[in-house]
Amino acid sequence: MDISYILNELGEDREQYFNAVAPPIIQTSNFACNTVAKLRDMLQHEAEVHFYTRGNNPTVTMLEQKIAALEGAEHAIAFGSGIAAVSAAVLSQVKAGDHIVCVKKPYSWTNALMRKFLPRFGVEVTMVDGTNPENYRNAIQPNTRVLYLESPNSFTFELQDIAAVVAIAREHSLITIIDNSFATPLYQHPIAMGVDIVVHSATKYIGGHSDVMGGIICAKREVVNRIFEGEFMTLGAILSPHDAWLLLRGLRTLPVRMERIAATTRQVVAYLEQHPKVEQILFPFIPSHPQYELARKQMRNNTGQFSIVLKTNQIEQVDLFCDSLQHFLMAASWGGHESLIYPVSASYSSGNYKSSLPFNLIRFYIGLEESDYLIKDLEQAFAKI
Repeated sequence: MDISYILNELGEDREQYFNAVAPPIIQTSNFACNTVAKLRDMLQHEAEVHFYTRGNNPTVTMLEQKIAALEGAEHAIAFGSGIAAVSAAVLSQVKAGDHIVCVKKPYSWTNALMRKFLPRFGVEVTMVDGTNPENYRNAIQPNTRVLYLESPNSFTFELQDIAAVVAIAREHSLITIIDNSFATPLYQHPIAMGVDIVVHSATKYIGGHSDVMGGIICAKREVVNRIFEGEFMTLGAILSPHDAWLLLRGLRTLPVRMERIAATTRQVVAYLEQHPKVEQILFPFIPSHPQYELARKQMRNNTGQFSIVLKTNQIEQVDLFCDSLQHFLMAASWGGHESLIYPVSASYSSGNYKSSLPFNLIRFYIGLEESDYLIKDLEQAFAKI
C-alpha cells in the first residue's frame, strides 16, 4: 500500500463530513442505536463497531487504520501513552508463573514494568544483552512466554538482530514483542521480519510536535481484538479523540520530517566524530559502530537519536557543557521539532549516583533546526570546558 495513500486517504470518508480536508474530531462518549436488535448486535461486536468511545471512536479508528497499514499489520489499537501500549501488550501474553526474556536497558518505564511491576504478580523476567541473539535462547525456560525487544534500545542504542530473535522464538513457540518507537513505521518493519506484536510511543515521531501523548499496538486482528476485550477495556488507558486528531496531523508530515531529521543528524554526528572532547559516539549508523551492517540491513535510515560520551572525568564539566548549550533544550522524550539533550549526570543527587550508565553520557535528539545552527551551538559549549 502506497505511503502517500495511507497518510492522505486511507480511512478518510470525506463525503461523510462535508468533504472537509481535515478529518473531524468526533467528540462524543456515546453512540446511539435505533433498535434493541442493533444495540444487541453492537454489544456482541464491540471491538469492531463504534458503541462507546472508551472502546472505539471514529477519529481514533482512522489513526489506528493508518498506523496498522504503515506497519504492515492487520490491525492496531491506540492508547493514551506509549507505556500504556507496552504494558497492555505484555500483560496480554502472560499470567502468574510465566517468564519473559527482555533486552537489557530498555525504556525506563518498560524497565520498571519488567523489574518491579510484573514480579509482584508472579511473572519472572530475565534481562539479556540483546546484541547476541543466542543470549535470548540461553535465557529461555520451560515457562517462558515472551521475548521482548527494543531495537535500537534507549540511551545506548544497541540493536537486536530481529530476524534471528524471531527464529529462536518460533523454535520454542514464543511470542515476540518489539518497541519500534526509535525507528518509526517508516524506517523499520518488524512485522515483515516475523515479529508478532509491535508497540509505539506515538508521543515521539508520530506526533512530531511535542504537544500530544499516545501509544499504539499493531498485530494480527485476533491478537488486537483479544487485547481490546481484556487489557484495553478493563484498564481504560484510552486515547482521546482530540489527541488522535493531533496524531493524525503529525502523520501527514512524518516522511518529510524524518528525512530532514535523518540528514541533519548525520551532519551533526560527523562534526562530533572528529571533536577531541568527544570520547565515544553511540550511533549505529556510523561505519565504526560494531552493529553498523545490522543497522543497514534491518533499518531503512537513521533517525535523530544518539548519545555521546564526553571526554572528562569531572561531572562538573558535563554539567557545564550541557548548561552552556543555548539551542538544545534539556528535556525528556524526543521526536518533536526541537533538538534536545538529556544528560545522565542528572541522575546524580547529593553525590548519590542512580544510573548504571556513565555519568558523562549525554543523549541527543536532533529536531528540525539547521545543522549549522546546532553545530555552532555545540562549538561554543565545547569551548567552555
